[in-house]
Amino acid sequence: MTEVSHRSGFVALVGRPNVGKSTLLNALLEQKLSIVSPKPQTTRHRILGLLNRANYQIALVDTPGLHLGGKRMLNSVMNRTAASSLADADLVAFVVEALRFTEEDENVLQRIQHLELPTVLIVNKVDRAQPRERLLPYIADISALHPFVDVIPLSALKQDNLQALPDVLAKHLPEAPPMFPAEQLTDRSEKFRTAEIIREKLTLRLQQELPYGLTVEIERMADTEDGRLEIHAVIWVEREGQKAIVIGEKGALLKEVGRAARYDLNGMFGRRTHLVLWVKVKDNWADSANALRAFGYDGYEG
Repeated sequence: MTEVSHRSGFVALVGRPNVGKSTLLNALLEQKLSIVSPKPQTTRHRILGLLNRANYQIALVDTPGLHLGGKRMLNSVMNRTAASSLADADLVAFVVEALRFTEEDENVLQRIQHLELPTVLIVNKVDRAQPRERLLPYIADISALHPFVDVIPLSALKQDNLQALPDVLAKHLPEAPPMFPAEQLTDRSEKFRTAEIIREKLTLRLQQELPYGLTVEIERMADTEDGRLEIHAVIWVEREGQKAIVIGEKGALLKEVGRAARYDLNGMFGRRTHLVLWVKVKDNWADSANALRAFGYDGYEG
């Protein structure tokens, strides 16, 4: 009897901002790991999610969208984080949006071509493709740009053709034992995930540019006598004028954010949480090397 081989490796989900990489990661893992919003550059960090099957383990790496035009130090950090994850991968999953291929998509593809890694093309948001008859010619045009080892059209949001993707990715990974315990979901801490959930709720409720000028830091997490988890978090903004916007009139926006975050946190921790939010100012933190380092932006290198 032939022994079934086991495959494992890192798969970097890369693409420009807002193509649906985080939605795809969450859909594959069947739980929320990466935060999601309609605003570009919501993902700022490398997020590892582990997908385990009987004969393979896929370490999916969600990355910030590789983007052009951002001039702040935070933009450089995000691009560096994505590029580093790409370089460390065994397989690249290049995610594009159906019927859209922009200058930023081309920039990502050029990075992939320089690395000469096996690459799967994932055409996401096919449910939105209108007119539908343009989809096949579009896929053919993109496929001609690079020797992709596989091409998968799907909708991460609608979970259309999603079930086929893990087996497709796994067959291009090296034969190797599992890299992580089977029960492990991610390498990110509960503090990190908590901060990201709060930031997601802020991003969804704040308009225009303000979400790009804030970050969240967890100061304390502790059990209470009645069995709840008490969480103290600081929302850092860049200017004094932003503080009032985040708090809202009579604290309304901050309360709304707190309620929405608690709902997700209760589910994540499997018990009631008590969330205490503070808003503080750190001038121009997104252009400060010391602040980026202190806030744990892992693409920063001195």
